[in-house]
Amino acid sequence: MPFRRVAAVTVAVVFFGAAGLAAAGLAVTSCGSQAPAGTTGATGTVTSAATATTGAATSGATSTTAAATSTTAAAATVASVASGPATAADAGAVLFDATKVHTISVTFSQTDYDAMIAAYKTDGTKEWISATVTIDGQTFQDVGMRLKGNSSLRGLANGRNKGPGGTVSATEPQGLPWLIRLDKNVEGQNYDGITDIVVRSNNSATSLNEAVSLELLQQAGLASERAIAVKFTVNGGTAKLRLATELPDDTWMAEHFSATGALYKAEASGDYSYRGTDPESYTDVFDQEAGKDNTDLTPLIQFLDFVNNSDDATFNSTLADKLDVDALATYLAMEELIGNFDDIDGPGNNSYLYYDAETGKFTVVPWDHNLAFGGMGGGNPGGGAPAAAGGDTQARGPRGKTNRLVQRFHANAEFEALYQEKLADLQATLYESGAASDILDTWVQVLKTQASDLVDTATIDSEAAKISAYFQAG
Repeated sequence: MPFRRVAAVTVAVVFFGAAGLAAAGLAVTSCGSQAPAGTTGATGTVTSAATATTGAATSGATSTTAAATSTTAAAATVASVASGPATAADAGAVLFDATKVHTISVTFSQTDYDAMIAAYKTDGTKEWISATVTIDGQTFQDVGMRLKGNSSLRGLANGRNKGPGGTVSATEPQGLPWLIRLDKNVEGQNYDGITDIVVRSNNSATSLNEAVSLELLQQAGLASERAIAVKFTVNGGTAKLRLATELPDDTWMAEHFSATGALYKAEASGDYSYRGTDPESYTDVFDQEAGKDNTDLTPLIQFLDFVNNSDDATFNSTLADKLDVDALATYLAMEELIGNFDDIDGPGNNSYLYYDAETGKFTVVPWDHNLAFGGMGGGNPGGGAPAAAGGDTQARGPRGKTNRLVQRFHANAEFEALYQEKLADLQATLYESGAASDILDTWVQVLKTQASDLVDTATIDSEAAKISAYFQAG
C-alpha cells in the first residue's frame, strides 16, 4: 500500500458572540491523496481555483468558471466539497489531504460549553452540544460536538489537569479531545463524504508518535485511521497543534472491511471477559459503533463466551475459524514495535472488534496510539517483553490488564511462533528498510514548514529523535 502523506491542518474555534469567523473566506483545493471506498452521500466535484468548478444552484447544477473571479471560484469550490465527494471512493480525499493546510472554525455557546463540562465532572457524562462548524470556508449549522476519550480526560475530571493523554483544562478548550459529528442533528450533512472528525489528545507537543504509528499500522496491512496535523484555536485565542483522525464508524468500516459487518469498541472500563447472555451486562464494556442495522451484540457475546470458556483443545483448534489469527499476530507485533503499552491489554483496553457477517470471523482493530513510542517520554525503545511460548501474558506495563484473548493466544506454541515471525518480519520491512524513518521524516518536514508558528524546530527534532530511537532498537 502506498504511504499516506500528512499535512498540517488549521482549525479555529470561536464561541457564539465572537466577531466573525477568521477563516470564512478560505477555499478548498483538490488533492491526490488516497481515498476510502464505501461512502454514500450527495456527489460533487472539487477543483482548484485555477480550473472550472461545479457548484449547486437552487434549480439544479450549474457550471461556474473559476477564472470569472477568485471569490466566485472559492465559493463554488467550497460548495462542491460540502455536497460530498464525486464518487463514494473519493470520500475524505480533501479533508484528509496529505499535503495541505486546512482551516476549521467551530462556534458554540459558552453556556452550553460550561454545562457540558459540569456534567462530565459530575458523573462522566459526555453531553452533546450544538455548534456551527466552518471547514475551509464552508459553514455547517447545528453540528454535534462532545468530549472524546477516557484516560485522556482524567485530568479534567479530577481537577488536576493532567492525565495519561496530556494536560487538559476546562479553561483551555483548544487542548481538549473532541468528537465533531457533522450529521448529528442534520441528516446527511457531511464534508467531503466524512461526518466524524476526532481531535485527539496527546502529551507531546507534536503528536508525532500517534501520527507515525497510524501510518506504520497501515503499512503493516492493518486497518488504520487517516490522520492530519491540526492548528486548533478556540475563540480566537492561542493556537495549539493537534492531531485529527478518522473515527471508525460505518463509513470507515465499509472502506476497510464491509458495510454488512459490525464494529464493536472495547471500553476503558471493561475487558474481554464473558458476562453472560444478557446484552445489558456489556453496556459499560463494549459499544457497537457501526453496523447496527446488520446485527446486535449477539455475535460479540458468543465470541467472548468462546474466548473465556472453551477448553484449550477447542480454543487452539478452532480459533482460526472465529478470528483473523494472522491479523492478531500482526497487531500484537506492531504494538510491541511501536512501544504502545496502552493497547488491547493495556490500562485503556484500547481496541475494536470487527465482525464479518459472511465468514463469522472477528478481527482485532487498532485504536488510540497517543501513548505509542513510550508516550514520547523516552520509554523503552524496542517495546515491552512478550511472554515466551506457554507463558500467561504479554507484559505491556505495570498498569496493564490481563486480556484473556491475548493471554491464550500467546500460550499456544503455534500462535506464539506466528507472532514472533511477524515481529521479525515487520522489524525488517518497516524499521531496518528505512520505511519508518521516511514516514517520520515526512511528518517532520510538514510540521517544520507548515506549523513552525506553533511548535519550534528544536522541539520537533527532539520528539522525532525519541521516535527514531525505536527504529534503531532490537
